[in-house]
Amino acid sequence: MISSIQTRDGACPTRFLTPVGDGPWPGVILFMDGPGMRPAVEEMAQRLAGYGFAVLLPDLFYRSGPYEPVDAARVFSDPALKEAHRTRHMALATPGAVMSDTTAFLDWLDAEPRVRPGPKGVVGYCMGGRLALIAAGTFPDRIGAAASFHGGGLANDTPSSPHLLAPQMKAQVFVAGAAADANFDDEQKARLVAALTEAGVAHTVETWPARHGWVPRDTAVHDPEQAERHWRTLAPFLEGALKKNDA
Repeated sequence: MISSIQTRDGACPTRFLTPVGDGPWPGVILFMDGPGMRPAVEEMAQRLAGYGFAVLLPDLFYRSGPYEPVDAARVFSDPALKEAHRTRHMALATPGAVMSDTTAFLDWLDAEPRVRPGPKGVVGYCMGGRLALIAAGTFPDRIGAAASFHGGGLANDTPSSPHLLAPQMKAQVFVAGAAADANFDDEQKARLVAALTEAGVAHTVETWPARHGWVPRDTAVHDPEQAERHWRTLAPFLEGALKKNDA
């Protein structure tokens, strides 16, 4: 475990979790969801490490300063809490800022002897799912696998939409969107699939019968059955993609 990684903008609190043993293991960055760093996300990183990966879990809200973990079941249902959270935390974790951070994360993993050399994996949830795909397009020679679960805005009309980066991607991509999610509807799904297909990116894009935010155990829409399906899907996906890309 480490306490922080120095980025362009400061010291980013970061956890590093590994399986039992000496390694080296494939390196994976886990991008948290919108509520932020809290025990439920740390448990997810620990479980992923248990499948045989060296997992880096950065607090992407570090620019806001220290903060207490939020109530993930309430933060987006209470309008006042939602606005305060977006203004204080999410507005500072822009794609450009996080990609700058990701340079430092990847450099740290490359220098860590417990991490296998070669391309790394990224997995993200909610806003982190969007960031995972952006990372795949921003660091094509360093990211070998990118997975997004209940991510939003994956193929929208903004300049930072991940689908616009498809021509740069070399990673294998897996996307599981939430059903009836206005932030990743059927139109966006079709646009993302078309972009990845045209760019020749190996990909799977699915819609699962769960609500946006279903994986972490502390959200109001947590779905235990689909969360377990996510684990049964994620670990083999990362293993296959990163083993193929071993240095």
